[in-house]
Amino acid sequence: MARTPTDRSLVVSGLAEALPISTAATTSRSLVDNDHVRVVTFAFDTGEQLTEHTAAMPVVVQMIAGTVRFEVIGETHDLGPGDCVYLAAKEPHSLEALEPSRLSLVMLRVGGD
Repeated sequence: MARTPTDRSLVVSGLAEALPISTAATTSRSLVDNDHVRVVTFAFDTGEQLTEHTAAMPVVVQMIAGTVRFEVIGETHDLGPGDCVYLAAKEPHSLEALEPSRLSLVMLRVGGD
C-alpha cells in the first residue's frame, strides 16, 4: 500500500473478502501507513503463531474474530472478539491462533515521553 496522506480521510471496506483466512497461513494487509500511525489487519489459521518479538513503538492490538493465546509480560491471555491489548514500545510478546482469527494492529508513531 502507498503511504496514506495525513490530511485526507480514508475508508477501507471489504477486508474479509480481500484478506481471507488461508489454510495453514498467517496473512496481513497494511490499511493505513503514514508518519503518525500504521494499521495492519492480520488473518491467522488455527495453530499459526507469531513467535516472541518486540515493536519499536507502542502498539494496540484489537481482536476482530476468533481466539488467540497472547503472551505479554510473562502472562498468557486467551483473547476473543472485542478484546484489546496495549503494548508499550519494546515489550516482548507472542501469540498463537486457537481457531481461525482476525485482529487489527495499530502502531503509534509518537515522540518519546
